[in-house]
Amino acid sequence: MTTLYLSRLQHYVFCPRQFALIELECQWVENQLTAEGQVMHERVNSGENETRGDIHTVRTLPLGHCTLELEGVADVVEYHRQADGLFVPYPIEYKRGKPKSHRADEVQLMAQALCLEDMHDCVVPKGALFYGKTRRRQVVIFDEELRNLTLNAINESQKIIQTGITPKPAYNTAKCRNCSLNELCHPKIFNKNAKAWLAKNLQQSLNKELSEKE
Repeated sequence: MTTLYLSRLQHYVFCPRQFALIELECQWVENQLTAEGQVMHERVNSGENETRGDIHTVRTLPLGHCTLELEGVADVVEYHRQADGLFVPYPIEYKRGKPKSHRADEVQLMAQALCLEDMHDCVVPKGALFYGKTRRRQVVIFDEELRNLTLNAINESQKIIQTGITPKPAYNTAKCRNCSLNELCHPKIFNKNAKAWLAKNLQQSLNKELSEKE
């Protein structure tokens, strides 16, 4: 297996092709949305670790999972003291926008929890996503469904890395139009019917030849 960065998982869940363009072809384009997200993370990461009551807050915490070959950094991890005196990790991921219809952000957070469980030999039951537009935390429960979804995303991402094959786009929707890699991905072109495309280009070539003979 090849090391997989935690932040890349959200790209796979959003679109496997986007993941491959970034991971395999080193393609990346900044737009207003990605720039705003970067600014937010810089602000979060600039804070200091602190302890308030039964919560110890750690910022920019390096994470890793040996078996799953994961590594990355958590924006914030709160360690909550339990009644028995032990601390349980509570990962928090910061996002610039608002809650989404897909589960990409939840998968990224769940992967962070898997790393924390492996690092601390404990069970992490939940975490939170903080969205810049709503200015609120959205609690995420790490149930069996989300765990399985995340493990599947990890496995499928690893397969793309191992095969080195960039998937073709599966759609051309509003999601594609909002993607920063749209101009590099060309979803309209790759979603055209190959037979129709060849027939059209053959006809254009024949028309050109006939026109030149005339």
